[in-house]
Amino acid sequence: MQVTFVTTILVGSPIVVLASIGTALPTWTSRAMFAIRVGAVIWFLTAVSAYVYARYRR
Repeated sequence: MQVTFVTTILVGSPIVVLASIGTALPTWTSRAMFAIRVGAVIWFLTAVSAYVYARYRR
């Protein structure tokens, strides 16, 4: 779980920033909702990747 969290922060933060460049985010609410939507997808992909890696690494 710690690996998933750290990897998501390190990899996901730049992805959220790059994805937000072309998106209009005028309010703090829209910024937070955008980060949650994109972050959820990144978190899910990271968790699945970590699980698959751990499963096949054994």
